[in-house]
Formats: sequence, C-alpha cells, structure tokens
Amino acid sequence: MTDPLPPSPHSATLVVHEAITKLDALDAMAAALKVAIQRPGTSRPFVSVGEGSWAEVEIPKFGEAPPLSIDVYSVDSRAAAEARALALMAQLAASTGWSIRPMFVG
Repeated sequence: MTDPLPPSPHSATLVVHEAITKLDALDAMAAALKVAIQRPGTSRPFVSVGEGSWAEVEIPKFGEAPPLSIDVYSVDSRAAAEARALALMAQLAASTGWSIRPMFVG
C-alpha cells in the first residue's frame, strides 16, 4: 500500500459492540489477518485487508456512547469494500468472539 491513502475511496462500516480501545481493535485485526499495523503511532493507523483495501478504527467522539466502528476502504468499488468488510467481520468474530454487525446491506 502506498502512502498517502487515496482521497475518496469506497467504504463499508462494521460496528463492534464491545468496550475496547482503538489500539486493541487494531491489534486484534492485525492478529486475525496475520499482518502488521501500518502507520502505528499516527492519527490514522490502518491494517491492510487485501490489495487496494485497508481498515481503520473509529472510536466514539467525546460524549458519544460506544460502540466503535471499523471502516473498510477499497480503491476498487463499494462492492469490494463490503466484501472485504464481511470477510474481516467473520475473521474477527472467529478469533475474538466480538459481537459485530455490518452497517450496510451486504
């Protein structure tokens, strides 16, 4: 994956119904996918979920209640982003036991 990320990629969002931190979520995604976290220690770390696709974690803003969300991006298409999001959801559910749901019709 090249840097910087494309300005207008296609996206699909997963909602995680767990009280976890952004770093813990990134670590869990990296472990489930057997990849490294890219740009650790920056404001927009991400995990690669396939060629031209990546996932970022969004935490609730001040005053908002959990859950957190995982945004999966693809440079190819919305359908590719949704397919990668569903694959990530299955891998995370299997490896963590988290309750996760897509925020799109997949």
